[in-house]
Amino acid sequence: MYDVAIIGGGICGCSLLYELSRYRVSAVLLEKENDVSVGTTKANSAIVHAGYDPEPGSLMARYNVEGNRLIHELCEKLDVPFKPVGSLVLAFSEEDCRTIEKLYERGMENGVPGMKILNSSELHEMEPNVSEKAIAALYAPSAGIVSPWELAIAMAETAVKNGAEVMLRSEVTAIEKQDGAFAIQAGGKTVTARFVINAAGVASDRVHNMIAKPFFHITPNKGEYYLMDKSQGGIVSHVIFQCPNKDGKGVLVSPTVHGNLIVGPNAHDTVPGDLANTAAGLDFVRQTALRSVPCISFRDSIRNFAGLRAISEIDDFLIGESDVPGFFDVAGIKSPGLTSAPAIAKDLVRMLGEAGLALEEKESFEDTRRVVRFKELSHEERAALIAQNPAYGQIVCRCETITEGEIVAALHRPIPPCSIDGVKRRCGSGMGRCQGGFCGPRVQEIVARELGLPMDQIPQDRDGMNIILGRTKEGGRL
Repeated sequence: MYDVAIIGGGICGCSLLYELSRYRVSAVLLEKENDVSVGTTKANSAIVHAGYDPEPGSLMARYNVEGNRLIHELCEKLDVPFKPVGSLVLAFSEEDCRTIEKLYERGMENGVPGMKILNSSELHEMEPNVSEKAIAALYAPSAGIVSPWELAIAMAETAVKNGAEVMLRSEVTAIEKQDGAFAIQAGGKTVTARFVINAAGVASDRVHNMIAKPFFHITPNKGEYYLMDKSQGGIVSHVIFQCPNKDGKGVLVSPTVHGNLIVGPNAHDTVPGDLANTAAGLDFVRQTALRSVPCISFRDSIRNFAGLRAISEIDDFLIGESDVPGFFDVAGIKSPGLTSAPAIAKDLVRMLGEAGLALEEKESFEDTRRVVRFKELSHEERAALIAQNPAYGQIVCRCETITEGEIVAALHRPIPPCSIDGVKRRCGSGMGRCQGGFCGPRVQEIVARELGLPMDQIPQDRDGMNIILGRTKEGGRL
């Protein structure tokens, strides 16, 4: 029996597992897919929000500012790409100016540090490529950009190194309370735990209803994006927002930690699993973004993608113990969910302690890690590394300068990837202009070799996303 079972391997679930691994607690994370961070966590704006947007007194406001501070610390400890670039909310009218004044007041109440309202000249000195029609902006220096999937993976891997467990391909289908514990049917197995945390994202209402009285409903809300080539990465140096509306924070333009430019999203209610891009959705994103930054070259788009927000009818996070003692929800996690996740995790651990979980801190907790990124090394460091391991001298991904050594190292980390995109999330291979067109087959070959699997069992990403479907040539004849 485990002390705690966490359902869902997104940023919230991985944060919880990391935080619990500090203590002498047996914890397991149950994820339905073949890897962690493959849902909303890998398909969002990758923004660490400052905290001026949430309503004061809400859970979002409470966790956002603290989560912002914690992510600064976590990324340093766990060697995760993060840049504190700051954000700007643009005003194009007097009404917008009143909105950013309200956001400023809200941010002050929420404890956001260093905010300032800029006039037109100050704004355009800071961001010359922003539209001349912008007459003012709210500047928040504590906002930043991060690699969300790398943060989730780093926390999950560190938790495993500290004794926690991750069970992949373990979709939860039923939960029962028996003799003071929960029996969870997951991936054809029965997992028992004293406490259960539901962090299942867009499926969190369905998981909740397996054991507790229904009281919320999740509507998946789709956001569509452009990812631009690195040639566009320097157009702006801050996260550029327009004034928020009923659909959220609106279409943003932002640099990424990997040197690209991200543009999006729109907001559209949909059904679970709908990740398709649409011509209408992308056109809306393009037209809206050009209002902020008119010089974006959408001819330099290298990828479009979409992600799903978990929207409930309650305009706040749903966090806490349900009507079933020992069953906790972390649900309705929309923006600023990524930023808030580490703070949510700390508070959930406190709640578990109050509910009876013994929280004895470990004497030795490994809370740091380092990742070799070959392209960031000096010539001397590269030469020394290649002398030690010649695989680091073999460039596999030319766009991003990712070596075979980095890929092999990723395949032997605590949660080894089993797909091409799983390697991509850990190393960055396939993230460049050709989007894996050159390196994909080579990465597939390395994954098969290192895991001892046939090539046709290595998917692009999730199970079932097969690349090799059969032979096209037999017996030497076409």
